Parts: sequence; C-alpha cells; structure tokens
Amino acid sequence: MMSSFIPGLELSRTFYVQVVRPILTDIPHSAALIGAGSEVLAFDTERSTDHDWGPRVVLFTAPHLTGQVRQAVTAGLPEIFCGYRTAIGATHGVQVSDVATWFTDRLGFDPLGGVSTLDWLSTPWQRLAEVTSGEVFHDGLEALEPARAALRWYPPDLERYVLAGQWRRLAQMEAFPGRCGEVGDDLGSAVLTAGLARDLMRLVLLMRRRYPPYAKWLGSGFARLSGTAELGEDLSAAVAAGDWRARQEHLGRAYQRVAALHNRLVPQPALDTSMRGFHDRPFQVIGAQRFADALNAAITDPVIRALPPIGSIDQFGDSTDLLTHPRRCRAATRAVLDL
Repeated sequence: MMSSFIPGLELSRTFYVQVVRPILTDIPHSAALIGAGSEVLAFDTERSTDHDWGPRVVLFTAPHLTGQVRQAVTAGLPEIFCGYRTAIGATHGVQVSDVATWFTDRLGFDPLGGVSTLDWLSTPWQRLAEVTSGEVFHDGLEALEPARAALRWYPPDLERYVLAGQWRRLAQMEAFPGRCGEVGDDLGSAVLTAGLARDLMRLVLLMRRRYPPYAKWLGSGFARLSGTAELGEDLSAAVAAGDWRARQEHLGRAYQRVAALHNRLVPQPALDTSMRGFHDRPFQVIGAQRFADALNAAITDPVIRALPPIGSIDQFGDSTDLLTHPRRCRAATRAVLDL
C-alpha cells in the first residue's frame, strides 16, 4: 500500500480540478464524489486502497452529451495521478451520467420529481447517506445540489414514524437478554444485547438526524457524534459483560440516556426516563413502547399515521441482497406497508 495516504475525498477533489475539468472545456456539467465508497462518508484509510479505490469523480451532463463526455474523459485521463492509478477495475474512476438516470439507478426514483412516502421508506439509510454526503465540486447544471437537498432529511411526520419504528424494535426485545440469561442461555443473552446496542446506536443517529451507515461503519459513524462518549461506554460495557445482570445494568444506563435525549427533542409530553419491571419478572426495561406511542401520537398526516407500525426498509429488512437493489426495496416496502 502507499506510504503517504491521501483521503479519497481530497484526492478526488484535486483530480477533478487538475485533470477532469480541463478535459471538459466548456461542456455544461456538474461533478461530485457521491454514491458508493468508504471515501464518500470519509471512512477510508490506507487499507481502503487495495480495491475499488482511487481518484474518482461522478460527472453529470445532459443526456444527449453523456457519450461525448465519456469518450473525451477516457481519451484524456493520465494513467497515474498523485501516485495512484486512474484505472479502477476494468475501467477508470470517472462515471458519466445525467442526474435523473444516476439517482434513479441508485435510489429507484429521481428526487427532482418529488419524494413520495414510498420513496422515503423504501430507500436504505446507507443509500441516503451516500447521496447526501461526499462533496459537490461543481454544479453547473444547478440540479445536483437541489436533488441532494431534497433528500437531506425526512419530512417531520415521516421522521416521527421512523423514530417510532426504531423504539418499537427495542420494545420487542428489551426483556429478552434477562430471560435468556435466567434459563442459562448466556450466549443468547449476549447476542440479544449486541442487537439492542445496535438498535440504540441507530436510534441515536436518527435522533441526531444522521442516516445510520451500514454495518461496517455503524460504530464509526456513531463515534463521530458529539456528546455520545458516555453512551458509547455504556453500550461497550453491556456487550462485553459476562452475565445477564451486568448486561441489564449497562443497557439500563444506555436506555436512560437515550430516553433523556428523546425528551429534549420531543419535550411534550415528557416521559419518565426511569427503568421499570417487566410484568412480575426480575427484568428491568425502559418501556420503549411508550416512546413509540408518543411519537406516533404526534403524527398529523392521517395517511402516515395509518401505516402499519413497522418502519422503513432498514427496520424490517436486513439482507444485503435486498438493501442494495432499489427495485427489490421498493417492492418489499410496497408489500409490507400496503403502499
């Protein structure tokens, strides 16, 4: 690997300015580093350079010019830029498309035509992060930034619906680590605790209006949030604990921190953030369904309020082969939510 690593976003910005833009001369275009790749979310390291990494730019132009631009770029690129090969796989790192086609391929719809409830709920958080992160180097078409702005965050009622779905996931599992431990299934208790920690991390990212990245970068994305160090310590301790009572104690602290965050974001009605017993069993829970119910009650759009309490595609689908195919995501969401 290279001894002097250049982060991909910085490399691609310089690549566009010094190499790609001069090739285009006066052709109207927009240019960015968005879409797939750890460098788009600024998670890349020197390790990333071993495959599918290098100087990259996504170029947007008018549909009738894409062939001309693609040909000009292919002919004009150097073999090496800043010590990195410009060839990535079987081609080079400059993708050429028009705005509508590119977004439709990535998401299943063109946000410049409006974003429907189905569009929002069928698009995985990773994909939303990929198209709203990265950097726009130039927007001569004046279409790329508006498309990204349309996807920056959920409309208020859909935000409440998605947050409620995440609290509901916690409600369905919060008593189970203790129950597994009580019957001697310590492995099951540990696995459930890890799942609850994952759902809490995703919930906090959503509460802070960040699209949770996919599994590889979830912890890194969570760690970047300001003010989450103590919560991270609680979750780490819960996952590392050696018995169900210790897991319950650390998870309880984490639940209470997240419940307090909910009350700061949704002050009315303020909900009790103390732990409580689960029926007559010796397990302590936060009563996560209370938070889901409060969020659902605040939804004003009757169509969204009437949706099944299931949430978005990430909250009911966990297969990579689903979440990386927009058509499958849309079909699954339409079927599950009756949209």
